[in-house]
Amino acid sequence: METTIMLWPDIFHFMSLALQAIATYIEGHRLEVISMAIGLVYLWCEYRASILLWIVGIVMPLVDIVLYWQNGLYADSAMDGYYALAAVYGFIVWKWGKTVSTDKQQRPITHFPLRLLLPVGLVFLAVWAAVYAWLCYLDSTVPVCDSFVNALCIVGMWALSRKYLEQWYIWMVVDIIKTALYAYKGIPVKGSYYALSVVIAIMGYRKWRQMMVQQQYQ
Repeated sequence: METTIMLWPDIFHFMSLALQAIATYIEGHRLEVISMAIGLVYLWCEYRASILLWIVGIVMPLVDIVLYWQNGLYADSAMDGYYALAAVYGFIVWKWGKTVSTDKQQRPITHFPLRLLLPVGLVFLAVWAAVYAWLCYLDSTVPVCDSFVNALCIVGMWALSRKYLEQWYIWMVVDIIKTALYAYKGIPVKGSYYALSVVIAIMGYRKWRQMMVQQQYQ
């Protein structure tokens, strides 16, 4: 009993140091923490297939533009301008780009058409090569990985805007790569966000597949 009582001051001291370290990190990495908080809202909206994800998707890139540039992720920073515009496009497609006759129903979840695999694959390779060349010009330290993941994100955003179920596969790959990339570049909070995103992507795929089945009986 006495040993347990003597341990309490040490436990409280450790907790105090841990909280102080967290507070210090947050103070010096405000943009990263803000970006992660917005990102969590985005993930929840995407998981629920809520059209609000596009509204959040306009705000988050504006924060990330500054965050990524400060950490030398030039492709990510530049691409966030594209993501903000893509979010506007996605909102329009989800809201008014219906493929059903019912006025009240938004665009349904569908499978990725196999006929698009080749053209989309060629676009992906072209974008990857272009972004890679640009990053090499900027003397990026991670040109191959950074260009690959951003080219993949462009395809993912397009697939998400069309509400294709398989877009979740793309985000699983993107999130795994970004988790490692951002940890390497010294922004671990954002990296942990993408680690969580991997789990959400798996859950999201299952959720969307269930919603797609339910659509068939409405």
